[in-house]
Amino acid sequence: MRLFVGLGNPGAKYAHNRHNIGFLAVGEIARRHAFAPWRRRFQGESSEGTLDRERVVLLRPATFMNESGRAVQEAANFFKLAAGEITVFQDELELPAAKVRLKVGGGIAGHNGLRSISAHIGNDYRRVRLGIGHPGVKELVHDYVLSDFAKDERPWVEALCAAIADNAALLATGSDSTFQNKVHLAMQAKGFFDKDDGGAA
Repeated sequence: MRLFVGLGNPGAKYAHNRHNIGFLAVGEIARRHAFAPWRRRFQGESSEGTLDRERVVLLRPATFMNESGRAVQEAANFFKLAAGEITVFQDELELPAAKVRLKVGGGIAGHNGLRSISAHIGNDYRRVRLGIGHPGVKELVHDYVLSDFAKDERPWVEALCAAIADNAALLATGSDSTFQNKVHLAMQAKGFFDKDDGGAA
């Protein structure tokens, strides 16, 4: 069994923020794979389904970003899951827009959602880092992540969420590098990356 956690802030005000791309990604997984309807539990919303015969629970914390760990810990305790069985989908300033990288553990790079999760369950969970680009200077970061994706960004956001959902079964079965490469190739095929832009770095 796996727990997939999408990070974001609850409420319509934040729904299309860059900070909420984790919510968007798990929402698309639920939609494309006909998961059960979302329901309120674990201080958030959850939905259950199956990916390649692996039971998967999706979670969108209803706490704000900096308290995400409360919801994750509650779900992990309920299902008796170790940190290694949990995958967190997060926005990543240090990656170019539309890039995806996976890692287990490591630093939190100032991400308040990851800081909260690490404080509650330790650091050994998987992160699906979804590149949103950087505004250029540190002083602009707060407003940048809490602003909506621009109109010209929406095509890559939708394409990325679709590629993640199409290949989500690879995450559920632990084929991380294959997942990363397939998502990259899907984005490349749609013209978001140049042909010589490698996907496995």
